Amino acid sequence: MLHAQDKPVIVQSDKTLLLEVHAQEFAQARDDIAPFSELIKSPEHFHTYRLTPLSLWNASSAGITCEKVISRLNRWSKYPVPQSIEHFIRDTASRYGMLYLSEGPDGQTLCLNCTSDLLYQQLLHYPVLKKLLTPVGGRVFHLHLLHRGQIKIHLIKLGYPVEDLVPLSKGAHHPITLRSVTASGREFSLRDYQYEAVQAFLGQQQPSPGLGYGTVVMPCGSGKTVIGIGIMERLKTQTLIITTNTAAVHQWIDELLDKTTVAESDIGEYTGARKEMRPITVCTYQILTWRPDRESDFPHFKLVTEHDWGLIIYDEVHLLPAPVFKVTSEIQAVMRLGMTATLVREDHREDEVFSLIGPKRYDIPWKELEQKGWIAEAVCTEIRLPLPEHLEIPYAVAGRAEKFRIASENPNKKTAVAQIIENHQEDHILVIGQYIRQLKELAEVLHAPLITGKVANAKREELYAQFRKGDIHVLVVSKVANFAIDLPDASVAIQVSGTFGSRQEEAQRLGRILRPKKRNAHFYNLVTRFTSEEQFAANRQHFLTEQGYQYQMEMWDG
Repeated sequence: MLHAQDKPVIVQSDKTLLLEVHAQEFAQARDDIAPFSELIKSPEHFHTYRLTPLSLWNASSAGITCEKVISRLNRWSKYPVPQSIEHFIRDTASRYGMLYLSEGPDGQTLCLNCTSDLLYQQLLHYPVLKKLLTPVGGRVFHLHLLHRGQIKIHLIKLGYPVEDLVPLSKGAHHPITLRSVTASGREFSLRDYQYEAVQAFLGQQQPSPGLGYGTVVMPCGSGKTVIGIGIMERLKTQTLIITTNTAAVHQWIDELLDKTTVAESDIGEYTGARKEMRPITVCTYQILTWRPDRESDFPHFKLVTEHDWGLIIYDEVHLLPAPVFKVTSEIQAVMRLGMTATLVREDHREDEVFSLIGPKRYDIPWKELEQKGWIAEAVCTEIRLPLPEHLEIPYAVAGRAEKFRIASENPNKKTAVAQIIENHQEDHILVIGQYIRQLKELAEVLHAPLITGKVANAKREELYAQFRKGDIHVLVVSKVANFAIDLPDASVAIQVSGTFGSRQEEAQRLGRILRPKKRNAHFYNLVTRFTSEEQFAANRQHFLTEQGYQYQMEMWDG
């Protein structure tokens, strides 16, 4: 039994948990507390976690009771756990399951069941719920099938997550089998953590009430697509896959043809260029959210709502656009898989992902996969550069947004980028930025191709293919390359500018170089010294420091 002074956790009354990195029991304590808390930061000596309603509800959905949470904290805490924390855990965790959905009596309605008389009375008097819920006595409300998702959103905003126990539709049957040798000639099977993720999503062999929906959180480069394909193989049902762009659509199709026996004629592309509806259809968020004008309906929503899908996969679910939240709220009877490298949303709608797609079913630390060799070891370096003297006064008198742009487009970055490339002549290099003018100048200086949103999809894919083959060693790319682009040989990324403080963007850009390879990956972030860009860079790095990455700091003076 551990003596108190040897225990590695300090539980504080502000709901933060401090975990001592150098303690002998660090790894076991981390594994015990991670399922019910959120990692806030992870510098060298102490990692900080926080207890939140969402973290505790995720734990509850995974079968971790409030008593287990308190027991684990008592086991590892150096000091007595504050009573206020125990009260918060019991109160918050107990709310999961107080409301649950079950099948209604007529096939057109559902039952919202309430386990508390007091909560039932509260719901009766919430104005926003009166039009959606019909009280029928016995602490039960009836609601229309179409209002299933809307009710979940309203109730989680009120602090009461709904446990959805309504059986999910199996959809139309469609056979799919994984290959043991890929079409490209490589041996293939699910890695151990990929198999665990599939199991966590489905539970036992067949989905049952409460299973078959949820989110899988995995690092970029770890094979989230393979997890999706593994789930499709188990369910053998018609599947709609929604992803970020046309290049990602084609990558999904290529992976399905390479790793499964599905015929090419059974896979449809539904994008701006092609409108094919097949048993397995891959589309983009952009096509779903397109409409002729702001007053019109979304004509392509019918792809989601008017077909007998058994499974919908939301790739990069942290980017789910608001209109897709709306249509997702109407299709709660379908199995739903969200996949992402980070559940961080800059609009703070993580609770809606929890309600509409489902709770987090599986995640794994980035550093754990790095240590096992499944993703590349990454060295992150922030290079701080001076602002040229002739821009100091324009920067000083500029407004907030213009200050950021002047710092981001610092002309000294062109010289620094050229020097970094000179130091990595054997690598495949991505130069990534936010501002098109800056990227055009860099492409010209570096004599490198440029990919932006205005480059046709066919041309983009041609350039990506040349990069994969080694015909091109340097690509200059805008934010269109942030997401779902498979460039396995990329080993260096140079970020010259970013979207203010977007943590998800930082994670995705690092992810471009994390495919496993024989050499280390290098991520360079160029930041103008003594400007607002320093603060925004610190915000962007927040998520990666949570994952255990440390930024080296270098000063560049030209």
